[in-house]
Amino acid sequence: MKHNKTPRKGFVFKKYESPNQSPFDKLFEIFKELITHTSGDFDEAIDWLRELDKEYKLTTPEYTIEDFIEDLKQKGYLREEIDPDGNGTLEITSKTERAIRQQALDHIFGKIKRSGQGNHKSKGIGIGDEHTGDFRNYQFGDALDKVSMTESLKNAQINHGISDFNLTEDDLVVEETLHKSQMSTVLMIDISHSMILYGEDRITPAKKVAMALAELITTRYPKDTLDILVFGNDAWQIEIKDLPYLKVGPYHTNTVAGLQLAMDLLRRKRNTNKQIFMITDGKPSCLRQPDGTYYKNSNGLDTHIVNKCYMMAQQARKLHIPITTFMIAKDSYLMQFVREFTYANQGKAFYTGLKGLGEMIFEDYETNRKKRIRG
Repeated sequence: MKHNKTPRKGFVFKKYESPNQSPFDKLFEIFKELITHTSGDFDEAIDWLRELDKEYKLTTPEYTIEDFIEDLKQKGYLREEIDPDGNGTLEITSKTERAIRQQALDHIFGKIKRSGQGNHKSKGIGIGDEHTGDFRNYQFGDALDKVSMTESLKNAQINHGISDFNLTEDDLVVEETLHKSQMSTVLMIDISHSMILYGEDRITPAKKVAMALAELITTRYPKDTLDILVFGNDAWQIEIKDLPYLKVGPYHTNTVAGLQLAMDLLRRKRNTNKQIFMITDGKPSCLRQPDGTYYKNSNGLDTHIVNKCYMMAQQARKLHIPITTFMIAKDSYLMQFVREFTYANQGKAFYTGLKGLGEMIFEDYETNRKKRIRG
């Protein structure tokens, strides 16, 4: 008697086993998180790590915090700086900065694989280098390198015969391609004092999102551009490598200055697709006057300041630059301001807490890159 050995289908459940990490890797994961929270202060991060070690027994007699620090030096994650007085200090290196950005990308956006050239496809067919598999007749002005010789020779044989072979313009066939658009993005980060008020650290999640977005663009979409600026009383551009060291200052919120700088940066880009992402938790409360002084008002929504913001939103709209605002606050009067600001720009707004901020920005970036904004 034969038994039916049909394979069974279903799920197999087993007890979770954590990945087998070396003592260094385990501590390094925690260290990268701490160095982000301390804005690059190595000594403070190590002090926190020692406290965590006391509570959770992260190290062993065979591998101590001192061994970990020595490994950081040996692996190129730390360098020792000597000041004029002969005192030595330890500083993180660019290798550590890259590792922090990669960790932020993994945590926020998931394990995103690198892709070849990494360009943005628009839905329109036109001049480009992404083959669609569709063919059309040759038209004057088509690049010769887009002519499909196989299809063209086949047409010539059908139209003229093999004995009297002749290749004419009417026989030529061009393969359709998708235009690969590029995206230029400016990320604006609010560093006014309110980003650390009320017992909530809002600047660290904003930094993580910025680092993750930077890593995403530079690895997956290398032909895109990302500029990052911060705004408080004024606005200034920062480099990607500066993100781990970003701190909140005793500033008001000069949203207008941030938007002015963002549009100045985007005007220099040749890409058709341009956008602004703005992360903020507070109302605009500051303007820089022509004489260099500051007009500040933190009480409610100042009409003079707010109208300047609306004017900047309209100006960006005329330049075909959509603004997406990620509002880390849910006060009703602030939400009303953001709604009117978004209407003036015809952009988008998300009213969110800190949780899910990265995923929202990632999804919006992925959505926008598929659009073709015609100037």
